[in-house]
Amino acid sequence: MRNERLVKMARVLVNYSLEIEEGQKVLITGSPIAEPLLKEVYREAIRNGAHPETRLIMEGADEILLKEGSEQQIEYVSPIMELVAENYQALLSVKSEYNTRHLTNIDPNRLKKSRKAQNRLFQTIMQRASQGELKWCGTQYPTHATAQEAQMSLAEYTEFVFAACLLNEDNPQESWQKIHAEQARLIDYLNDVSCLHILSQDTDLKMNIKNRKWINCDGKNNFPDGEIFTGPVEDSVEGHIRFSYPGIYMGREIQDIQLEFKSGKVVKAQAAKGEKLLKTLLDTDKGSCYVGEIAVGTNYGIKSFTRNMLFDEKIGGTVHLALGNGYPESGSKNQSAIHWDLLCDMSQGGEIYADGELIYKEGTFTL
Repeated sequence: MRNERLVKMARVLVNYSLEIEEGQKVLITGSPIAEPLLKEVYREAIRNGAHPETRLIMEGADEILLKEGSEQQIEYVSPIMELVAENYQALLSVKSEYNTRHLTNIDPNRLKKSRKAQNRLFQTIMQRASQGELKWCGTQYPTHATAQEAQMSLAEYTEFVFAACLLNEDNPQESWQKIHAEQARLIDYLNDVSCLHILSQDTDLKMNIKNRKWINCDGKNNFPDGEIFTGPVEDSVEGHIRFSYPGIYMGREIQDIQLEFKSGKVVKAQAAKGEKLLKTLLDTDKGSCYVGEIAVGTNYGIKSFTRNMLFDEKIGGTVHLALGNGYPESGSKNQSAIHWDLLCDMSQGGEIYADGELIYKEGTFTL
């Protein structure tokens, strides 16, 4: 028996997020556990006249490669994925982990080499997306592993996911369009701002955002969604920030991260737990120690930290900063093999100033 909310989810992903049209080449990726959603997306894409392909991710394959593969094998770039990155019009990634921590014991340097090798594909996808040639979206299928990370039962987590995606609404697409309109008002203001100043606990950070474009995150690239972001001028970030929540990287947790910036670059980094991995990530490449994105979470329906950035970075009352690759559509010029979001709570006395004017206080815009 088909799950009606998965049917609704597939329709939103295909017709709203990715806007799949007749004749387009579409890649749908996920693990076998997500088969019910993958099938519904495939069905909807077929009905739209597209040419969908599915790519099932075998559990543990990346662990085998990273533990037992030679350096040449770790750095190998699939010609199949090159073809996809260069020629497909739509990519959907359905996160559906059996075990979110299966890479916990992998040597950080081997992880770094793997990400650097795949960076060319990532940059191709980002450039084609910024030019309107390709649409991509990432979403979540509820699993026991992700429910456990969120400290919920599978039933509770499933309801959490569906609610965050607005799938309990009669017309989810219409609801996401309303969110777009609400966030557009904030973006119209912020696009004329030159200097952004963020203050919170152990945080005093300034950056230049002049002539950078703010992006309205309304269920297109992420599903669910709820944020606005831009890419700061690369050498402009100054000050320090302490992240309220753990940094999660490929299932590995880094706690109490504190960073200091000068001329845009991280010059000091420390963490209470996972500091070695933190410094390895910062040393991935030239762009990994610069900021590619600064964002404000606007989804007040997501209230708890789940150790899944697809949801956590959208929490209303937070800001997040991404180290590494920026999005070209925002004007960012920073390139890196990583794009790592780190989350800071603003609900307890946090403030944001735009060109010296207070526009955000204790988790809420005052505009």
